[in-house]
Amino acid sequence: MTSILLPPAMPLFDGLAHLEAGNPQVNQYLANLSLNNVPDAGLVYELAVDWLLEQRHNENNYKTYRSELTTFLHWCFSALAISPKDLTRRIMMRYRDYCQAPPEQLIAYRNVAQFILDKEWGERLPNPLWRPFLGKRELGRELPYRLSEQAMKTKLAILSAFFQFLIQEEYMDRNPALLLQRVKRPVQQEPDDQSQAFSELQWSYVMQAADRLATGSPDQHERSRFLISLMYACYLRISEVAARPGFTPVMGQFRRDGKTGVWGYYIPRSKGGKRRTVAVSHALLEALERYRIFLGLSPLPAPNEQTPLFVRHKAAAHGREQGELNANLGIRQLRELVMTVIQTAANLAEQDGFAQDSAEMRNLTPHSIRHTGITHDINLNGRPLSHVQADAGHDSIDTTSKYLHTGNSERHESANHKPLDRLHE
Repeated sequence: MTSILLPPAMPLFDGLAHLEAGNPQVNQYLANLSLNNVPDAGLVYELAVDWLLEQRHNENNYKTYRSELTTFLHWCFSALAISPKDLTRRIMMRYRDYCQAPPEQLIAYRNVAQFILDKEWGERLPNPLWRPFLGKRELGRELPYRLSEQAMKTKLAILSAFFQFLIQEEYMDRNPALLLQRVKRPVQQEPDDQSQAFSELQWSYVMQAADRLATGSPDQHERSRFLISLMYACYLRISEVAARPGFTPVMGQFRRDGKTGVWGYYIPRSKGGKRRTVAVSHALLEALERYRIFLGLSPLPAPNEQTPLFVRHKAAAHGREQGELNANLGIRQLRELVMTVIQTAANLAEQDGFAQDSAEMRNLTPHSIRHTGITHDINLNGRPLSHVQADAGHDSIDTTSKYLHTGNSERHESANHKPLDRLHE
């Protein structure tokens, strides 16, 4: 069997139609990196895929973003052997220099596809002719590579948006690209801004919407109701409940401690490759029982039960699980389920006269559910910060502390009746 000829820089992200199916060559490349040079290369890739999928409704944005991410991650992983979370402003200056004068072997002079269908192998393979940088010719002569100032600004703007996503996902805590952008730095929102989490009122509409959808169309939305409940109660990222290469969520992740009798939800791998077990509340246990009974299962999971957590209602049309009915849903499908509930909740709020709350809810995302769960547990339920820190998987209590008084409305409400002079109130 002939060996596969690869380009000098590995393309990482195929077109939208093929991205979630995965690519064996990319997976092998990431596995080698994780074992030898960059331990969290696989995690960074998964987060990048999550971010790119948010652009699936704008193909031009998707193509631009994936090209920049591929170039940037090649530089991080292969040129420097560094994780993005370890980047500083000084190191990012080296990336700017790298893009302005890239290695000659990484410059192509005609645009080609990053992946091609190989008939001999019967799969999509990295195109050996692809290069991350595109040069120009004039009268048949290759011109010295030049990157305009505007093109550099675009690169930094894309990376800045990606870093902001990684900050939101709690992978990194600073934005080194933002420091290099030669534009006026935008005013950053406080970490407790309402835009990151649902208020108590808004969340009540989310749960109301989940209940209504489940009642009206149980075959479709009992799954949605439990998904929302699980993400909120356990502060989960959507990537922690979605099927992905090397991971498929199962019922057996709900585990009962034989000594104490308490239940936990086990997450085998999360950000930074960490594992954690999240405490399961009585309310979530009841939601689990309802969901399992609907599926025709026993009320609670057996030890090591391998029943998929969120199964498809229709067989997959393509990808790794083509033709399978009871396969776990991926990130895109779960995101769509969550957004259906959020949009339904926004409609209900609007019908009840809460137009501003409805508008705010339409701008929130599945990740807002994690922020909301943490926020409500600290500020409304009074859970100790150390307990929330452990369940959220935060490395530092400082990260958890940022959620104190997260909602401005709650903070303002608590200040409404503060007297100026207690002796004369």
